[in-house]
Amino acid sequence: MFCSIVIPTYNRRPILEKCLTALETQVLPAGSLIEDYEVILVDDGSTDDTLPWLKAAGDRLPHAKLFERNHQGPAAARNFGVEVAKGDLIIFIDSDLVVTDSFLAEHSEALAKGYEELGSDRCFTYGRVVNTANFDNPWSEPFKVTDMSRAYFATGNVAIARHWLEEAGLFDLQFQLYGWEDLELGVRLKKLDLKLISAPRAVGFHWHPAFSLEQVPKLIQQEIERGKMGVVFYKKHPTFDVKLMIQMTWIHRVLWGVLSLGGWLNERTLAPLLQWLIDRDRPQLALEIARIFLNWYNVKAVHAAYREDQLANS
Repeated sequence: MFCSIVIPTYNRRPILEKCLTALETQVLPAGSLIEDYEVILVDDGSTDDTLPWLKAAGDRLPHAKLFERNHQGPAAARNFGVEVAKGDLIIFIDSDLVVTDSFLAEHSEALAKGYEELGSDRCFTYGRVVNTANFDNPWSEPFKVTDMSRAYFATGNVAIARHWLEEAGLFDLQFQLYGWEDLELGVRLKKLDLKLISAPRAVGFHWHPAFSLEQVPKLIQQEIERGKMGVVFYKKHPTFDVKLMIQMTWIHRVLWGVLSLGGWLNERTLAPLLQWLIDRDRPQLALEIARIFLNWYNVKAVHAAYREDQLANS
């Protein structure tokens, strides 16, 4: 089976080099379900030096195929990647994910077992994602409880037969801001009765810089955008399960309203504590505390977006 690894990227030049280099070191044993592969890299309008570097590094990245597009977001980039891919199997990863040299082999083995057990390819594999701030050696990061994901389908590390994506309809381009486009596709895949198969040895190390106060404005903006996109998600699938996912219940409103003291605990009032923790090499704890006001921004955004939608359609 030929496999296409689809990667959207936008201004990720430093970690992208590690991502692509790791994909060139894959070891596929004899008899592997995956016999060969390509890397479909969709540049979503990067404005850093990603494109010049990629064009100069072509000989060192023989599996990589570069496609350039105007900035339209990850959903459109992934859809385009699937359209130009040659593989019958699609693997989605993010451009800040650095994988082990057995990454493809482990997805291959898990898929082969799944196909045999089910008697069909009505399944997909979900690999393990380990978050790390260690840019120099992301492989050294141990797996943590906070790395666990309960998502049914997420594009950080997933392998699926191409025809199931096409039957489900690929990613919905209504999701133009941050969040939910992959989980929404997951709802449609679940309706096709696809089985999720865990592939814990298909490991990818997700790099992100250690938390700092400089990141807070962007994180707040992401939560606001996720709230707005959550309403798009709910309008497509108006179920209580989706309401829980997007935090559009009275429980979430009360919970985060109380925890944030009605918004009094925010990026300004908590800044001294967060910086104190960061200065003492506790950035992860600082980030967990920051989630108090980040979640409150999200909850407020999703309820505000829902009210606006109701008024617009009344």
